[in-house]
Amino acid sequence: MSLWRMEAIRTLNPAYFALVMATGIVSIAAKFLNLPPVAYALLAVNAVAFVVLWVLTAVRLARYPADVLADIRDHARGVGFFTAVAATSVFGSQVMILLDQRTLAVGLWIATLALWVLLLYLVFTALTIKETKPSLEQGIHGGWLVAVVATESVSTLASLLAPAAGGFAEPLLFTSLTFWLAGGMLYIWLISLIFYRYTFFHFSPTDLMPPYWINMGAMAISTLAGALLLASSSYSPLLRRLEPFLLGFTLFFWATATWWIPMLVILGFWRHVLRRVPLTYSPLYWGAVFPLGMYTVATYRLAAAAEAPYLLFIPRTFVFIALAAWALTFVGLLRALLRPAT
Repeated sequence: MSLWRMEAIRTLNPAYFALVMATGIVSIAAKFLNLPPVAYALLAVNAVAFVVLWVLTAVRLARYPADVLADIRDHARGVGFFTAVAATSVFGSQVMILLDQRTLAVGLWIATLALWVLLLYLVFTALTIKETKPSLEQGIHGGWLVAVVATESVSTLASLLAPAAGGFAEPLLFTSLTFWLAGGMLYIWLISLIFYRYTFFHFSPTDLMPPYWINMGAMAISTLAGALLLASSSYSPLLRRLEPFLLGFTLFFWATATWWIPMLVILGFWRHVLRRVPLTYSPLYWGAVFPLGMYTVATYRLAAAAEAPYLLFIPRTFVFIALAAWALTFVGLLRALLRPAT
């Protein structure tokens, strides 16, 4: 293997699994919005991406464990490992919704749960006991909210699996509820720090990295998790008693996600148009594509759960925005992959 390829593996960004997150959720959105050829084409792309990224990660772990450990202890890159959790869940949801492969989806959910336990506690422990730490201004960014996305991803796939789980349906839904609530609490903790950093510290255009779109995406997946719990409430007496609470908080999460969209568009205009920061490919841009697809799917599911069909005009529009963002980012990826070989 050539030196440049080994160097690419050594420096592989742990947040690259956002590629699988973004491709999977945009595929699901296309399926729901009656674009099946697009949905299945993206499924094929995602299957390759999922396997390749895990192989590259395994090679990196075997050949460059010191670099992996350094990333885990880094405030900027460490939280990127949480994308592996969410990617595994989103891929599980994708194969279940598009292929009805329940056995594979169960295996991917178990892997999601194991990765969540391993990576969230490993990374947060490493960052907590680290002796030398950056300031809040230097250390916090929107990518930290992938911890929320990872937590909610455990909930979403569990809810999808529950209806066909027989006697395991109620324990699965209780687990889903627990992770939904935990993810909501994590969001409150983290967004408070991020919003404080936004408004009380110097904020330059280069500080506005693509993962700030996770501010919205974390609430979108929380909306989806709540909507799926509502859709599965007939399988759990506990969820039936909690239906008003579930609906209220799901709408709260959706309203928060919706609030973020104009703010992020304005800040993006400031960054790229007014301050002329060029749009150059980075794996972090997949963290901006994912929220667009997730908001599409979350609103589609919410419209059904809340019996609000008047909301469907949103996903019918957003699916094309998400597809366009995915296509542009994928072209950037292809150009980045081909550039070193020329």
